[in-house]
Amino acid sequence: MKIVIIHGQNHKGTSYHIGRALAERLETEENITEFFLPKDMPHFCCGCYNCLKDEALCPHNASMAPIRRSLDEADLLVFTTPVYCLRTTASMKALLDHLFLQWISHRPKEAMYFKRAVIIAVGAGAGMKKAAADIKTSLSYWGISDITVYGQRSLSEGWDGVSDKIKAEIEAKTEKIALKLSRKKDRPRVSLRRRFMFMVMRSMQLKGWGAGPTDKAYWEEKGWLGKNRPWKKPV
Repeated sequence: MKIVIIHGQNHKGTSYHIGRALAERLETEENITEFFLPKDMPHFCCGCYNCLKDEALCPHNASMAPIRRSLDEADLLVFTTPVYCLRTTASMKALLDHLFLQWISHRPKEAMYFKRAVIIAVGAGAGMKKAAADIKTSLSYWGISDITVYGQRSLSEGWDGVSDKIKAEIEAKTEKIALKLSRKKDRPRVSLRRRFMFMVMRSMQLKGWGAGPTDKAYWEEKGWLGKNRPWKKPV
């Protein structure tokens, strides 16, 4: 199993430690790839829409290309974020903005329908659900059905300040999630909601209501305007 971890911060706080602990329970180091934000992707999307022509034309492609490649190759995607002002970090949002092209409404990737994801959101007080929801929205629109959300209240501003009691709670929850994931040997089942979302977007493409001719040409090339579906073998 290949695992990629996207950390929504540069420092190694509580969310980092939980993400690492989960990955290490599932895989060896050589199968774990990590990215830290904003260090590994320091740019905000500038809305130039060059990616609608070609992803490689994004002005920040040098930073985005290795991240996109790792996401494509991984079996499990892990996103960690501290809670900033009751939401995910600006750096995580900036990364997700750069990946809007692979939303179902544009040019979804077949591989995303067969991936699992874990979102880990940690806050000293509240906001974990909202922070996780910021990330889950994108993953859902990428086509991922199997998404596990883990919200943890740390009552501390850093890992060193986390009490032994909470660390024991984190260890137990992390072990439970790892055990659940390790038992899943088959490909994830594509949910009815993801299928419905796809069919709605397919209808829009057929009617010419998509973002443009390049998106529609992509759908035509994949055969999705016919009988093919991204979660099935091509007809």
